[in-house]
Formats: sequence, C-alpha cells, structure tokens
Amino acid sequence: MSRREWKTGEIEYLFLNGDIVPYEKAVIHIFTPAYRYGAMVFEGIRGYWNEEIKDMYLFRVAEHCKRFNQSLKMMRMDIEIKEEEMVNNLADLVKKNEIHQTVHFIYSAYVDGDGPMSSRGPIGTAITVRKTGSTYDVENGIRCSVSNWRRNADDSCPMRIKAAANYQNSRLALLQAKQDGYDSTIFLNHNGKVSEGPGACLFIVREGRLITPPVTSDILEGVTRDTIIRLSEEMFNNPAIERPIDRSELYIAEEIFFCGSGAEIVPIVNVDGFAVNNEKPGEITRQLIKVYHEVVTGKTPDHAAWRTAVYA
Repeated sequence: MSRREWKTGEIEYLFLNGDIVPYEKAVIHIFTPAYRYGAMVFEGIRGYWNEEIKDMYLFRVAEHCKRFNQSLKMMRMDIEIKEEEMVNNLADLVKKNEIHQTVHFIYSAYVDGDGPMSSRGPIGTAITVRKTGSTYDVENGIRCSVSNWRRNADDSCPMRIKAAANYQNSRLALLQAKQDGYDSTIFLNHNGKVSEGPGACLFIVREGRLITPPVTSDILEGVTRDTIIRLSEEMFNNPAIERPIDRSELYIAEEIFFCGSGAEIVPIVNVDGFAVNNEKPGEITRQLIKVYHEVVTGKTPDHAAWRTAVYA
C-alpha cells in the first residue's frame, strides 16, 4: 500500500509547531520523550460537512480544549492552548487542504527534544486530519467480548488523561478481541464493574432507561458521552442514569452502544456470544444516532453553540 493511499483522502498538509507543512515534513525525532516514553496527550475532534450550506462544523471545540488542557496539566506539560487558537489551527488546516467532507482530527501536544523520561519540555504541537466516517459498522452493529485485560486504574495510569501511553492498554485488549473473532471489546475496571471500550464510552438500556458508568469507573470523561446524556434528556425525556454496571447486565441489556468522537454512536449487538436485541440495533440507539447526526451537521438549529463554522 502506498503512502498516498494510506493517507485516506489525499490530505496534503498537516500542522506542526505553529506551521502548516507538507505531509512528508510533519516529523519528530526518535530521541523525543514522546517517542520513547509516550509523553504525548491529544484530542480527537470531528469536523462535520454540511452539503446543503457548503460548510464544515467543528464540534464542541470548547469542551475538547478544556479536556486537552486538563490532560496537559496532569501530565505536567508546561503549555496551555486557548480555545481560539485551537479553532484557528483546525480551520486553517481544513482550508489549506481544501476539505469539503467530514473529517477527524488528532490535536496533540508532545514532549520534544532529547531529554530524560521526566522531561516537561520543550513542548511541540501537531494536528493530523483524515477524511473519514465512523470507524465501525453503524448500520449492522458490532460484536464485542468482555476483555480479560482490566482498565487502567486511576491510581495507576488515569484514563481521565487522554494520553498516548494509556492506549497501550486499549491496544492489548483490542488485539486479543480481534484474535478471538470479535469486532471490539469491553473493559471491566479493577472493581469488576463495566468501564468502557478501547476508545469509546459505553451505554446500556434497561427497562427503556439509558445507563452509563460514572466518571469514577476509570473512563475517559467523554465529550460525546456528555452529548448523548444531554440529548437524551432534552429530546426524548429520558435522563441517563450514571451508576456502576455489572458484567452480567451486559448479557440481559435491551440495547448497548459505544460512543466517541471517532466512533460516533455504534450499536453493540452481541456480547460474549449473548445476542442483544436479536442482534439488531435498538430503537433508542437508532433515534440517538439520527438526532446526533442532525445536531453535529447543523441540520437542526438546536445546540448551535456546539458548532463552529469553518468557511462561513
């Protein structure tokens, strides 16, 4: 496979340390603590194309920027990104690449230079962008295992920090799930309660009510998770319940889905061989997918403050 094919959509430029540079020049040295120790934090952010008005909406940049700075603080990386700066960098990259379709950004900050593991700087910043839809089969749903790997604990390597190093935990679990014939997997935390997926938060439906693990269940405090909680209450009068979830509840749930910036909303139709809703996406999940898509693409006036237009 050629590099150009791998780039997924003819992306010619990326962002590195304040400049928009050609794809092949967006590089860092292998001596950096980012490469050697995973000293990097990031945000996954969506830009949604609205074909009717010919514009792209960046979704909930303020919330992503806030979480990004929280990760930087906990990693003791001496930098703060302002919301306006994040918006401008994302928009400039879209315009430079002349993108007119839905994209996914990775906005990252990393420890540069050639210092030791404890280095706190200098800090580099980078943005990658890909033209891509959901990372899973939304139409038919996916099959998941419950992973033998436990989610990182808050007193070990907190999942509240969206750090590159944390994703080794996800990678181990996902590789095992795929080896065993599943599409993805679901983590338990060290208390044996349901946590989240490798790169997405999780909801179940029981007795028609949405339920999701609390933020103290070793999960990333997801922006999409918060969006689902708010949309469910406002538009369907179905407030989500945040409480610990037992593993066995996954086997008797009426519906289950992942949600995240990259994943969006993905129905889970089988867990450990137990069918969920006859292995079909459930009604509540399908309603949320529809409403979520209308909100993020600006096809509804609701929650206009969540959307930032790029070309307008």
